[in-house]
Amino acid sequence: MVDEERNRFSARAARYARVGANVGGVAARIAGARLMGLDRDGNNAAALASALGGLKGPLMKVAQLMATIPDVLPPEYAAELQKLQSDATPMGWAFVRRRMMAELGRDWEQKFASFEHAPSAAASLGQVHKAVTLAGARVACKLQYPDMQAAVEADLSQLDVLFSIHRRMDGAIDTREIAREIGERVREELDYRREAKHAALYAHILKDEPKVRVPGTHADLSTGRLLTMDWLDGEKILGFTEHPLAERNALAQAMFAAWWQPFSRFGVIHGDPHLGNYTVFSVDGRPAGINLLDYGCIRIFPPAFVAGVVDLYRGLMAGDDARVVHAYETWGFKGLKRELIDVLNIWARFIYGPLMDDRVRTIADGVSPASYGRKEAFTVHTALKQLGPVTVPREFVFMDRAAIGLGGVFLHLKAELNFHRLFEEAIADFSEEGVAARQAEGLKVAGLA
Repeated sequence: MVDEERNRFSARAARYARVGANVGGVAARIAGARLMGLDRDGNNAAALASALGGLKGPLMKVAQLMATIPDVLPPEYAAELQKLQSDATPMGWAFVRRRMMAELGRDWEQKFASFEHAPSAAASLGQVHKAVTLAGARVACKLQYPDMQAAVEADLSQLDVLFSIHRRMDGAIDTREIAREIGERVREELDYRREAKHAALYAHILKDEPKVRVPGTHADLSTGRLLTMDWLDGEKILGFTEHPLAERNALAQAMFAAWWQPFSRFGVIHGDPHLGNYTVFSVDGRPAGINLLDYGCIRIFPPAFVAGVVDLYRGLMAGDDARVVHAYETWGFKGLKRELIDVLNIWARFIYGPLMDDRVRTIADGVSPASYGRKEAFTVHTALKQLGPVTVPREFVFMDRAAIGLGGVFLHLKAELNFHRLFEEAIADFSEEGVAARQAEGLKVAGLA
């Protein structure tokens, strides 16, 4: 069967022209302003956000992603890009019918007992419709927008423009590895068969964790661009920020389990702790845990990288400089002079700070969720200007994003926990060999091996 949508040149060329005009225009404006000495980063940042805001698709997603990774973009650009809304204009019903026909055949409607015309959610790469199977199961049908593969390739070519702007303005961090990592993950998000395997992997990893629910998938109603999963009832987590402290803490613990248990035991992390990617489920009228809904952005790490995370934590706890340096070397940092180690430790102590503090506390006092990590990133960036450019290993992109995203959720919830004991419990029996064995088994079970 011929895949008529697979990275079509005509679609890619049209997308490239539209995106290139928007992004290229802003890039020229920024370059001109700098050449004339009329630098107004705030105005340029707003112009870039405006240019991207009119584009449905992967570049919007990439822009939002970049805004949540500390130090990838200057603060004023990150602030503007964070304002971009994830909701996109949904496809109309006539369009949806044609899309569903392309994925499941002309008789697709006969494969469901019901299928809601209006989407329950619309995002940058696709939209979700609620349906009921012939067997009576309530499901969520995630349908990809047309020509997304062509759009991704066109948009990723423009990602280099955005990063080159950053490198021209400030060469403290070499962003090329970051760009490659983002490109790989966004391409993976287009493959809904892979996402179904990611969901199966998480179902395996979290099968004994009652505070986190993972939806099952329906292979007979799924394709590479249509993913049908169980519908999980839940409410947005921001609706629980004024609930009693015990309930807020329980939700924070569920979030901790959903992100750090898979990482510390299987070397797998959910790279997108966006507020729309999970909901809260209740039992007997009280919040009891979270539904983890989206599995497009999953990062599988080499077990040695996970060992480096644990080594750095234990090295910082014990004041063991040799162990700290070994952790950085394990991750692939080059040219580790004393000055660079000291700068890296600023960020490390920020990330690990709550985990090293054996007491009940908030994740950060007096910090807004949107500002979490920004001050520390600025301090590190300022120091790196004297030492750079520093190449950040690509694995850090989604590791840092998860840490910052979760910190923001804990701040929203105003959670007060002993994060040290939660982390110690997660790594109590840690070994690199154990992670490798569990990861290999999990990937085999999920069909990812």
